[in-house]
Amino acid sequence: MAGVKSTASSVKKKSSTVVQREDENSLALIQAVQDAPITSSYNDRIRPLLDTVDKLRHLMVTREGIQLPTIVVVGDQSSGKSSVLESLAGIHLPRGQGICTRVPLIMRLQHQPLPQPELFLEFNGKVVRTDEEHVSEAINLATDEIAGLGKGISNAPLTLEVRKNGVPDLTMVDLPGITRVPVHGQPENIYDQIKEIIMEYITPEESIILNVLSATVDFTTCESIRMSQMVDKTGERTLAVVTKSDKAPEGLLEKVTADDVNIGLGYVCVRNRIGEESYAEARVEEARLFETHPQLSKIDNSIVGIPVLAQKLVQIQAASIARNLPAIVKSINDKLAMNVAELKRMPPKMSSVSEAMTAFMQIIGLAKESLRKIVVRGEFDEYPDLQNMHCTARLVEMLNQYSDELHKHAETKPAKNFLMEEIMVLEEAKGIGLPNFLPRTAFLTILQKKVKCISSIPISFAEKVWNYVEEVVISVIMQHSENYYQLQLSFRRAGHNLIAKMKERSVNWVMEIVEMEKLTDYTCNPEYLSDWNTLMSQQDAFMKDVLTNEERPAKIKLNSFGEIEVGKLRDYPHVLQQAFDMKMRMTAYWKIVLKRLVDCMALHLLLSVGNLVNREFEIEIVNELMGPGGGIERMLEESPAVAAKRLKINKSIQLLKKSKEVVAKIMDKVGTYAD
Repeated sequence: MAGVKSTASSVKKKSSTVVQREDENSLALIQAVQDAPITSSYNDRIRPLLDTVDKLRHLMVTREGIQLPTIVVVGDQSSGKSSVLESLAGIHLPRGQGICTRVPLIMRLQHQPLPQPELFLEFNGKVVRTDEEHVSEAINLATDEIAGLGKGISNAPLTLEVRKNGVPDLTMVDLPGITRVPVHGQPENIYDQIKEIIMEYITPEESIILNVLSATVDFTTCESIRMSQMVDKTGERTLAVVTKSDKAPEGLLEKVTADDVNIGLGYVCVRNRIGEESYAEARVEEARLFETHPQLSKIDNSIVGIPVLAQKLVQIQAASIARNLPAIVKSINDKLAMNVAELKRMPPKMSSVSEAMTAFMQIIGLAKESLRKIVVRGEFDEYPDLQNMHCTARLVEMLNQYSDELHKHAETKPAKNFLMEEIMVLEEAKGIGLPNFLPRTAFLTILQKKVKCISSIPISFAEKVWNYVEEVVISVIMQHSENYYQLQLSFRRAGHNLIAKMKERSVNWVMEIVEMEKLTDYTCNPEYLSDWNTLMSQQDAFMKDVLTNEERPAKIKLNSFGEIEVGKLRDYPHVLQQAFDMKMRMTAYWKIVLKRLVDCMALHLLLSVGNLVNREFEIEIVNELMGPGGGIERMLEESPAVAAKRLKINKSIQLLKKSKEVVAKIMDKVGTYAD
């Protein structure tokens, strides 16, 4: 800062001489300003830091999600943004009506002792050399190539490198000026497009926001201030430069000292170059203005003038780079380690059939182990958040639903037409013989009818279970073979064929079970007699209420059946006792049948799923692959997606390694630069 203050003071002292003499002294002063760089030898310490960040930016390390310290220049349209950048760079930038900056312009300024400036434009993968006279035209041509002819904007950056004696060592990103009203040729959403670009650049915590404000407007109404406040509420990374100070000097001191808009890094007031003034002449006039103007001379020297702005930017930039460089190094190392690990996890490219066979057997082995965990052992650590892959839990739920459906079926409602079905069957099964014997044919007739009514439920359940198991099996196969797209069709076909076979076996088995239940009535379960005796204990009271009770109640309440209507039953006194007995026998036995259908199904599923994983799975996959249309050699072909991913990771690793080499060379010096 001392160098800047002494330079500014010297210029201001000499400005009085210029007022008095319009002769060789004035020319000597201008020449002195031209010869003196804007910043001091401080740049000799800054240049290595800035080169490091520029190299990282040139490597496009930001594509890896690594943010770089950047000075981002924003401002409302016509705020004087171009004039400030021209004064810092000492070159002419495009001017005109509407938006002049249509793409992010990365300006890399570098002081060099050579008298002849060197200017380069980098865009679309090429480098174009230009000069001070033609740089504005070159920028326009490059912008048209990037953003197209017309007045549209683009987010693709254009880099301008200026190597010139006397410029500060700075890298800045100039963004399109903010406008709300589209002019002819601009899209209707031009404001939204510009805002999106600006927010992308100023949101990262590493960005320093250089907010260009015109002294002629109320700072609180500036759109650029509103945007920067959205991402930098404390203002700790925002610096404001106030242009056109000579156009609105009244009250400017109060505006920059009151700081109503919370600019944490402070203000710098400048005077724009006017007309055909040279940059040296503009600096002389700027110094004279802030020295002699009644209002502007009251503003402290430490916050006025382009030289002060340049020095502040250099210092802020250096501190930001030094502060963020350790984090950048860590991010590069972390990202590099992550990419290397991901590359190792990818399947190696295979060059022989033996390698392909080995990989194939590994796929089968891993898939079998996953299926054992999922469908046999009930482990789900591989799919903790995918409940559909928690197979044993889902199977239990389906089994419970199957049991509920059996028990809630209409034929299991015992109170409906109580005893009427039994009476009708007994009437048709009667024969010549003793009247108190229960015909077995009548019992089997009712049993077969009940079994037939619920026979579709076990079959539907078996199909539902295997459809679900098929989803799980296919998911597991596809996951473990995702890197071998050539074989996935074969794997998927094998999975479908396997499940189709298992489903067919289960359905056939269920149909046999149903037919067995129709064939005869048998159980060794003691619950049958126990339940029948309990139910029959109500027979005497029931018969009395139906046949001899003088009150002749219309409804009677029975345990296990609820309230039942008995009016019709009085018409069949001769078979009522037999019907009641048969009803109780069927009720006790039907519970056994339903339990048997559920228990047998559960055991069958466990056996079938176990056979699927331990025996059938591998046989089916191998037969499919080795049969017609198969071919282990297809595994030697890498899928386009895997090949693209491998290429992307390798490119990322190479970029990050180069970036690591770049930052390694500067880290030892960071401590001194941060002071």
